[in-house]
Amino acid sequence: MEPQLSHQVADSVATVVIRHPAKRNAMTAAMWRALPPLLERFARDAEVRALVLTGEGGTFCAGADIGTLRGSPQEAQGLAVAAEEALAAFPKPTLAAVRGHCVGGGAQLAAACDLRLAEEGALFGVTPARLGIVYPSSSTRRLVSLVGPATAKYLLFTAELIDAERALRTGLVDEVLPAGELDKRVAELTRILATRSQLTQAAAKEFAGGRTDRDGHWAEQARLGAGETAEGVSAFLQRRAPRFSWSVSTSA
Repeated sequence: MEPQLSHQVADSVATVVIRHPAKRNAMTAAMWRALPPLLERFARDAEVRALVLTGEGGTFCAGADIGTLRGSPQEAQGLAVAAEEALAAFPKPTLAAVRGHCVGGGAQLAAACDLRLAEEGALFGVTPARLGIVYPSSSTRRLVSLVGPATAKYLLFTAELIDAERALRTGLVDEVLPAGELDKRVAELTRILATRSQLTQAAAKEFAGGRTDRDGHWAEQARLGAGETAEGVSAFLQRRAPRFSWSVSTSA
């Protein structure tokens, strides 16, 4: 199978699968380049209300396929950072579903998602110290925001792998599932995400990410999308599931 990012949309959830089984789903240069435009497409798609990133088979992503990165280390790193930032900026909820190795560039991608669910036995590592690479400042800050300075330093200084239980304790993942139960939990959680207010989610993503200059924008969006609040209150009073209609895709 040629290395690729495969994708599908079902039940309002886009799923992107990293496929490069010959190298434990390491990302090639072409795959790094393909991710930002794919995310842009899903951001514009009103049908998509959440996105899952996962790996083919029993591993998430073992980092970058060094053999395909023919340019300088800085150029190679630029591809990874561009993909990571595109994922972090995606305006709808994102979830990384992790099995096996989640290392290097794979850990960058997982950290850029809003939520991370892992199967027991998953291994995580941030490994630039093995190659003498300076980890990007934006990626370092994102890692610190998840796990705190001490654990971020441990991961970066040692380049050692940690197991799913330690990743859970330190905040690198949100849930650890027994073998065979990850897909079921991912489907359950994304089903919940897809039914919630996209207006609330989009604003929360910006605020949680440290944006402090967009209060006015979101106040205006709330005014224009006031039907969201009315629908939410009506659904609560009528004891039914809400049917939210505001969409990031059509709000611009």
